[in-house]
Amino acid sequence: MGDFIFKKQAQDSGTVLTFGIKWIAFGIAAGIVVGAVAALFARAIVWATAFRKANPQILYGLPLAGVFIVYYYRLLGAKEPKGTNRVITAIRSGERVPLVMTPLIIVASVITHLFGGSAGREGAALQVGGSMGNALGRLFRFPKEDRPILIMCGMSASFSALFGTPMAATILAMEISTVGFMYYSALVPCAVAALTARFVAEALGAEAETMVVQNMAKFSPVMGLRTMLFALFASLAAILFVVMMHAEKRLFAQYIKNPYLRALFGGLLIVMLTLLVGSQTYNGTGSDIIAKCVTEPEFRMPAYGFFLKIMFTAITLAVGFQGGEIVPSLFIGATFGNAFGPLFGMSGSLGAAIGMACVFSGVTNCPVASMLICFEMFGFDTAPYIMLSVAIAYIFSGNFGIYAAQKIHFDKYRAGISDISAH
Repeated sequence: MGDFIFKKQAQDSGTVLTFGIKWIAFGIAAGIVVGAVAALFARAIVWATAFRKANPQILYGLPLAGVFIVYYYRLLGAKEPKGTNRVITAIRSGERVPLVMTPLIIVASVITHLFGGSAGREGAALQVGGSMGNALGRLFRFPKEDRPILIMCGMSASFSALFGTPMAATILAMEISTVGFMYYSALVPCAVAALTARFVAEALGAEAETMVVQNMAKFSPVMGLRTMLFALFASLAAILFVVMMHAEKRLFAQYIKNPYLRALFGGLLIVMLTLLVGSQTYNGTGSDIIAKCVTEPEFRMPAYGFFLKIMFTAITLAVGFQGGEIVPSLFIGATFGNAFGPLFGMSGSLGAAIGMACVFSGVTNCPVASMLICFEMFGFDTAPYIMLSVAIAYIFSGNFGIYAAQKIHFDKYRAGISDISAH
């Protein structure tokens, strides 16, 4: 009996050692390859944004850019782009994420940003990472059952390289597919890939997203109550974003069935809205506005600013332009908090940080990743505010979610399994 137990322990130790070496090695490889591609993509987005700002008249080419993106996707065999939803589904099902998604989303995202579409870059991060992680696994002849971990590992590497937030990148990939369920088997490769990718990105000149919150009041019971009340309203902004995103997509698909005409009309609509606003504040990623909301104490966005960003982003992504929803969600949260935070006794800067945490949590249903990305961007001094606001937003945003493929596996309001799709 003793010999059997000893042999079993030795066998288990060997299995653990093999597992660890295998996934650490793959995490490093994925971090280097995916991190390099994501970092170069980040630099391309920076270039596209700078070029558009220096040449604002390029906005008038947005309708034709949309037509080209539709043609480009169809040329490479993607008539019905599913984007990030396909990657999320693949984590649960183990299906392949084709490598062709990498050039598709990179080129289309750069064009969208160059001509002034309102979108983020993390949609590309998750799609590039998922497709490249899957491709690297095939290259190294990993078995099919490892595919979900390969995809998550690539996602972590790409997100970390783009945002400079390896902790959040590690957890987001494990958390985003199934709400209430964490794929802990992917922790080692995701963590190694995220950290490796961040080192690679820094070497290639991709900067991390860090901001210092200004005029932050000391956390107290009174500020805690104010934070909870503010987070409740911010969660409504998150719900509005989700509802408008899904509604716009259905409406455009229903009334303009030709994808080329849909992209052309949507591009024209964005141009008209930009001219009505009188500036390109709501075009592109809006990263500069996010930074101003947090780091410049006297800066104030108009109360309707967050709604305009919702409108610009919903139209852009509904008609066929490509990009992500997470950076727009950060813009929406930052502008909402900057405008309304002072009404709750907090500085516009602190309100912007809390608003970002709330909207990010509300639209992704990823509370742990939401906390971590804020800790990495703003520092741990904000922890009491961020933890409390994310928890409130997670609950009060209900079962809404920006990704239709996401599953709400465990019920948010009672102990039990719900297993419904986000809506």
